[in-house]
Amino acid sequence: MEENTNPLRFETNPYHNVVIKDRKVMELTGVKQIDSFDANEFLLDTAQGWMLIQGKNLKLGKLDTERGDVIIKGTIESLSYVSNKKNSGKESVIERLFK
Repeated sequence: MEENTNPLRFETNPYHNVVIKDRKVMELTGVKQIDSFDANEFLLDTAQGWMLIQGKNLKLGKLDTERGDVIIKGTIESLSYVSNKKNSGKESVIERLFK
């Protein structure tokens, strides 16, 4: 799967909720933008800050750009909020490949 590095920005409501169902489906509201994603991680800007989701075989199941709703499917392994996406200590997939 190709990594998407072009941010997807859209309108959102000011509320942010996360629902994880059996570690296989994650439903999010209040998403402002999807900064990048691939089969192993998603980096999102939400109404409550930057969020990093990591797992296996992750894919975008639903995207509602008018409401800021997102569904991610796959095996969810971790979810964390990062204070600053640039200083989160996380390298992009491209940066890791060219080390």
